[in-house]
Amino acid sequence: MAKYDVLVIGGGPGGYVAAIRASQLGKKVAVVEKEALGGICLNWGCIPTKALLKSAQVFEYIRHAHDYGIEVKEAQIDFGAMIQRSRQVADGMSKGVQFLFRKNKIDALMGFGKLLPSNKVEVTAADGQKTIHEASHIILATGGRARELPNLKIDGQKIIEYRRAMSLDKKPASLVVVGSGAIGVEFAYFYNAIGTKVTIVEFLPNIVPNEDDEISKQLERIYKKAGIEIMTNSEVTHVDTSGDKCKVFVKTAKGEQTLECDLVLSAVGVATNLEGLGLEEAGVKTERGKVLVDEYYRTNVPGVYAIGDITHGPALAHVASAEGILCVEKIAGHHPEPLDYNNLPGCTYCQPEIASVGYTEKQAREAGYEIRVGKFPFSASGKASAAGVKDGFVKLIFDAKYGEFLGAHMIGANVTEMIAEVVAARKLETTGYEIIKSVHPHPTMSEAIMEAAAAAYDEVIHL
Repeated sequence: MAKYDVLVIGGGPGGYVAAIRASQLGKKVAVVEKEALGGICLNWGCIPTKALLKSAQVFEYIRHAHDYGIEVKEAQIDFGAMIQRSRQVADGMSKGVQFLFRKNKIDALMGFGKLLPSNKVEVTAADGQKTIHEASHIILATGGRARELPNLKIDGQKIIEYRRAMSLDKKPASLVVVGSGAIGVEFAYFYNAIGTKVTIVEFLPNIVPNEDDEISKQLERIYKKAGIEIMTNSEVTHVDTSGDKCKVFVKTAKGEQTLECDLVLSAVGVATNLEGLGLEEAGVKTERGKVLVDEYYRTNVPGVYAIGDITHGPALAHVASAEGILCVEKIAGHHPEPLDYNNLPGCTYCQPEIASVGYTEKQAREAGYEIRVGKFPFSASGKASAAGVKDGFVKLIFDAKYGEFLGAHMIGANVTEMIAEVVAARKLETTGYEIIKSVHPHPTMSEAIMEAAAAAYDEVIHL
């Protein structure tokens, strides 16, 4: 029986990061992973999807080359090559994680991990062979998978989820995307950009419903202009896959409509991977499909912890990583500050990109704040005009009484790179006036943050 200080079940961005940090802190560490190091994020999520989105963006640049004074012959899509590049990028990143494990002397135990009593873990390899391992501290980081609705059963052929959507053999002529969170709108952008007819069906009143209302409305306008059909306040009741085409029956405020398409992409959220982990036998408490933990990710069972998608936080890779680091630092006897869940950035990598952190305007008002709101459109940005990416804006929200930086909401080119400034500023308890007086370089997209802060205090120069 192998013995470890820390054993992590799950090698995704929560698990492998926790393992590396534990090793840095002098612990003997192992990670149990049933498929590939890096988890869904690296192999089938964050990284390969961004590779596909970049291919679509490059194709759009070529199609609009004449806008930049360049004439090129008509570009052609090589769908298979796009898919292959995406897989190569993911494979390269996975090899990078393998290197980090060797560098940090972390044991990779390939197989399915299950909790046993007395701080033990059973690992079942692909060939069925079982081994037992013991650890002083066991961290559950098993992540999630595509959620399946009862009326939208994923068959992998005509009703697909994100993994199949990034590994198709050929480009579909038409696609219905059910759900308009990050996964839904990113795939909608990708397939629309390469010539697929795309329809988004969203149950709630707005697409990207977790975003500020103005962001949602702006993206809807841009998508409609790009030729994407959008149906909000609508529900897919069932799908008939018996014919060559899918018949999608959609309940709307105006009655039932029937859509025909080649494929249906189910993008209705994430389900947690808790099955078979031995949680009940070990006595680990769960609630509504999530493991209950305290602010340092300790479960009710001593020596057992949980991080990432399987806990009550946003299902984001960088959140899982932060939780993993905090968890093992606490295990090592450090005194980390608990995570501030109101200062976690969210990014959506469609075009234009979306990035946000903190309170939306509606949330700030509901929380009782008297607020100042500043907006700066990229149409007034010299850098955005020069780059030909004038769609979008930056919207900042401040507490009117003390100047507290309550939230930021951005839509536009490269805003996922800009949001970190706001996260750092909020962490340092920066006020609106301090943002205004922080000199931003010109010409840059990031100037819009300073200008939006100035707009909140009636000091904006370029509007």
